[in-house]
Amino acid sequence: MVAGSREVCAQVRAAGRGERTAENPDSLILAEEPVPNRNFSPELWAPRALAALRIVTGYLFLLHGSAKLLGFPAAAGSGHVSLMSMIGLAGLLELIGGALVVVGLFVRPTAFVLSGEMAIAYFAAHASPTNFLFPLLNRGDAAVLYCFIFLFLAAAGGGAWSLDAMRRTRARPTSAQPA
Repeated sequence: MVAGSREVCAQVRAAGRGERTAENPDSLILAEEPVPNRNFSPELWAPRALAALRIVTGYLFLLHGSAKLLGFPAAAGSGHVSLMSMIGLAGLLELIGGALVVVGLFVRPTAFVLSGEMAIAYFAAHASPTNFLFPLLNRGDAAVLYCFIFLFLAAAGGGAWSLDAMRRTRARPTSAQPA
């Protein structure tokens, strides 16, 4: 029985390599190297993943501004702020900046400003001398994440599916002008 199981294992290994055996003369499994999945190249998907990050982050940020200024979606103490207050200014930046980031217009400068806003928000509203290194304890983890995501977007740009990318492709000459 042991010899039989060894024989079967050898046949399975041989069939997996595409080798022909007496028991498997017409093996359909080829012994070629696997073909890499060319549809999952970083050059193809990185700009799209960047765009997805930009759109989701901008949408969530837009909702924070909308809740502060418009009271929608309803959050505790939202909708009744003065535009000239620090919360009102933050709401304007979040609403307008979030919308610009979602559509991908002026992403780099907008994201840079929003990153600064979130850094200020963290140190002004969340960090205290006793726990400024612990965003989970001071409830500033969202501000830190927004700050660094926006800093990344300021460096990387909007990626695919952005109005900035559309403007760049239209600005490039497609062919030489006839004389």
